[in-house]
Amino acid sequence: MNALAATCKGTATREAIIDQAYGFACAGGLESLSIGPLAQAVGMSKSGVFAHFGSREDLQLAVLDHAGERFVNAVLTPALAQPRGLARLRAIVLGWFDWARQNEGGCLLVAAVSEYDDRPGPLRDRVLMQQHAWRGELARAIRLAVDVGELGADTEPEQMAFELYAIALGVHHDAGLFGYASAAERGRKGLERLLGAYAAEPSPTS
Repeated sequence: MNALAATCKGTATREAIIDQAYGFACAGGLESLSIGPLAQAVGMSKSGVFAHFGSREDLQLAVLDHAGERFVNAVLTPALAQPRGLARLRAIVLGWFDWARQNEGGCLLVAAVSEYDDRPGPLRDRVLMQQHAWRGELARAIRLAVDVGELGADTEPEQMAFELYAIALGVHHDAGLFGYASAAERGRKGLERLLGAYAAEPSPTS
């Protein structure tokens, strides 16, 4: 086997391990990950799994990064096809709601906040970085909506991002307890009410 083929095979194996670990973590959290059951699930030895990840923490970090990539690809990337302004902001949030439908077992990113919010270390640092990045994307979309005149000039992007996050978190919470359909409907009503509250005042007629 030449070097390129070996590298491709190694990358594919690593991705298969991460994908399996992601499924485990969605069901039980990142702290539930254990090399033994994971190795058995992917048909490898423990040492084979360790060859791709130097430690359990390295595996957890890789799974967290994988979750972040999946979230961005499912929620943010499709929304960027919408024009700047409320159309894009609305698409981001509705895609965020739909993420709850796609992850009926629970969102790993939300669960990770609860797991590591009070546990200093590399995993908490990565969770914090991801959350800051997402709040930043929301704030950027809000600023663009202000720039095109669809949100009021006095809109504070970070505050509005916080309020959007609260609505989305409510949808994720209720989707598991009461079902996605009712949770998403309440979320959409809350979203439209919030957008209306921040909407720019219509220009005075001459």
